[in-house]
Amino acid sequence: MIKRVLNFGSLNIDYVYQVEHIVRPGETIPSKTLSVFCGGKGLNQSIALARAGADVFHAGCAGEADGQMLIDELLAAGVNTDNIQLIDTRSGNAIIQVDQNGENSIVLYGGANQCITENQIDQTLASFGKGDILLLQNEINHIDLIISKASKRGLTIAFNPAPCNKEVQHFPLHLVDIMILNEVEGRDIINFNGNCTEQMMDVLCKKFPRTKIVLTLGQHGVIYHDGQETYRQEAFKVSVVDTTAAGDTFTGFFLAGLAKGEVSCQLIKTASMAAAIAVSRMGAAASIPTMNEVRRGLE
Repeated sequence: MIKRVLNFGSLNIDYVYQVEHIVRPGETIPSKTLSVFCGGKGLNQSIALARAGADVFHAGCAGEADGQMLIDELLAAGVNTDNIQLIDTRSGNAIIQVDQNGENSIVLYGGANQCITENQIDQTLASFGKGDILLLQNEINHIDLIISKASKRGLTIAFNPAPCNKEVQHFPLHLVDIMILNEVEGRDIINFNGNCTEQMMDVLCKKFPRTKIVLTLGQHGVIYHDGQETYRQEAFKVSVVDTTAAGDTFTGFFLAGLAKGEVSCQLIKTASMAAAIAVSRMGAAASIPTMNEVRRGLE
């Protein structure tokens, strides 16, 4: 039986500027293009989950005036949106610069994402329990409360600590079952100053002994410790256009495979191919591939 995935996550409108280089302090530069996309790590990961074949439910908040497009995007991807509330404030948004090498720089405005209430948390979690997977990022408020309440209900908790700010250190991370983080987030969460990623992985596993750790390394692939064994997957080589949703795509496909009971080595191989396809395309949610596209890429 495929497990359900509840993603309590952010919903953003992304304003993407194509620039020659990321703007420096005090500098004004022209943008070649401006594109507007639905995004937010939460929305991106829900769409990735759905396109990977997961039974996914999204919970969160968006603005009454500008948020319907975000709900429509999720519905079009096959995501259940019953637990999204439209409220009287502006939806979250992001200002994203993408340079000629596909690297990005992001300014994030929380908006409605920071208006989650304890009542909404309780109402949402009431429909989920043991056997279900909860996915969280760090773009909404009350993460600590959601983790604590979900743990008491027996959900399997997956956490992507992005952005990894000082508040993350105060979350009940010992209750997290799966942590998915990139190299920068890995360094921040354990205050790691070394250069060896294998050593960083060892420190992460020792600090979170009951947690499955997924450490993504961009062009250098991914390392995954599933609680017993450690696996490594090299990155697939593609022409990079925009890295905006690479991590979100990986997270969605990884958890979708986990919900279906796939083996560890296949989980990271499939998720890595999905991320590779995503970075070869422009946009956030718009760049996320379908499972059929990923399968063709793996052939």
